[in-house]
Amino acid sequence: MMTDYSPHIFRIQRYSIHDGPGIRTTLFFQGCPLHCRWCHNPESQARDGNETLMPAPGLIDSLIREIEKDLIYYDGSGGGATFSGGEPLCRPGLLMALLAACREREIHTCLDTSGHAPFRILEPAARAADLVLYDIKIADEEDHKRLTGRSSRLILDNLKQLSELNIPVRLRFPLVPSMTDSRENIGRIIDFLLRNTGYRDIHILPFHNTGEGKYRQLNMKNHATGINPPGPDAVESAARVFDRSGFNTTIGG
Repeated sequence: MMTDYSPHIFRIQRYSIHDGPGIRTTLFFQGCPLHCRWCHNPESQARDGNETLMPAPGLIDSLIREIEKDLIYYDGSGGGATFSGGEPLCRPGLLMALLAACREREIHTCLDTSGHAPFRILEPAARAADLVLYDIKIADEEDHKRLTGRSSRLILDNLKQLSELNIPVRLRFPLVPSMTDSRENIGRIIDFLLRNTGYRDIHILPFHNTGEGKYRQLNMKNHATGINPPGPDAVESAARVFDRSGFNTTIGG
């Protein structure tokens, strides 16, 4: 039976192949500053107001033991641990402790982030991780606020600063029909990246509706009800737009 790590971690997923290179163990942190209308982890959105408190050492040791269970898979696949959410930057004390513990054990780490956090919190975490998985959803400030609850300004400013510091980043674009998939939005994202960053690799993450049952269980409104995953033609069409602008485009991951 899985240990209850609430309110810090709401799920641990082993043998993941979509959260960074190789086979990975993904720890999903509780709490998120965004409320994306297509969110497939709505249970992550609740916050207890104690995110900045340093967790007890026993919690860190217990989580590291969970990560170490899959060392043999990391070694064979080039995988490691991914810290996702929710938003792991909501709990910087726990995140930094886990990143440091993994580095001591030579376990590869990925920080999977929305980028919506003060740069004073993002920078040390990004430097401590081996790779940052960074979501870029919507370029326009008002559209981003309408669909996620927050402006895109902080996210874009942070990404620009990470690029200036040459932090390794894997960009990820969630392709959500009727929300992020417009040519206008994709064009604005491309324009921002070309003008403000050196990042030219992007992974397209097609929307999936596997979170529908969670909304019913939590008695939460699902704003993505009725939206179907984009078909292969729509995904390839979006990929071609990035490709033509000089990006190395990957579907998934």
